[in-house]
Amino acid sequence: MSHSKTTTLVAGAIAAVLGGMVSTTAFAQDFTPAQKKIQAQNTVLVKSGKVEPCFGTALKGQNDCYAGAGTTCAGTSTADYQGNSFKLVPKGTCESIKTPNGNGSLKPKV
Repeated sequence: MSHSKTTTLVAGAIAAVLGGMVSTTAFAQDFTPAQKKIQAQNTVLVKSGKVEPCFGTALKGQNDCYAGAGTTCAGTSTADYQGNSFKLVPKGTCESIKTPNGNGSLKPKV
């Protein structure tokens, strides 16, 4: 097996493990009734295709949430532009949003 394929396989395995850990944490969290309502409303918006989560763009305590793997709920970010927190933005605009830490991302920033 080539070095490139081995590196890709190892990176994929690490991503799968980390993704599973994040999902488990999110589902283990108890959401308040108000958070569950926001989560349901935002899930409808995301599924409509009109908005998308934009990671690294939320200010402290102002992140959004929706029902999905690895998500936390609204207002749980602990720092401005936290890489694993997101705001829902109109589809197609995320990566053009500029922050002090670079542009927004469609995937969590590490």
